[in-house]
Amino acid sequence: MPAESYEDPLGPEPETEYPTVDAARYRSVLGHFATGVTVITAVDPDGGEPVGLAANSFTSVSLDPPLVAFCAAYASTTWPRIERAGRFCVNILGEDQEELCRVMATKGADKFRGIGWKKGSSGSPVLSDVLAWIDCRIDAEHDAGDHTIVVGRVIELRIGEEADGPLLFYRGGYGRFEA
Repeated sequence: MPAESYEDPLGPEPETEYPTVDAARYRSVLGHFATGVTVITAVDPDGGEPVGLAANSFTSVSLDPPLVAFCAAYASTTWPRIERAGRFCVNILGEDQEELCRVMATKGADKFRGIGWKKGSSGSPVLSDVLAWIDCRIDAEHDAGDHTIVVGRVIELRIGEEADGPLLFYRGGYGRFEA
């Protein structure tokens, strides 16, 4: 018996070509969205040393279960070390921690020299004097363009030091928030 053919009542899906978006324009337009600044930390299981990277692509995902996410560039040399650890800590930076962010964003830097920290529940570094921190284990990873979207299941979180406000990233620079 021949298989029945199915015709979609909406018709065939249109073949759409999306316009090319200029990278500089993309960056300029999206730079108008202010984001908080975080440092993602872990302990490299191969050498036992702390590792970290700066990330402004951080968000809460779900309350039940408690999930958060950040994006890590495929080109990052730190992300594979965090990935191998299977856990990480999101350190939310205060307005006076711009220099810490810059160090954590620098490739090849001795990122933890002179930086105070303690181990969180997962063993990941909780940086001194951060506004808040969220300790997680990796729950899922999703490929997305030139980044990996990393979803973390929250295992512990705390409010840290009181500061006047968070460190923000806006239009290519760092800023502060005043209520």
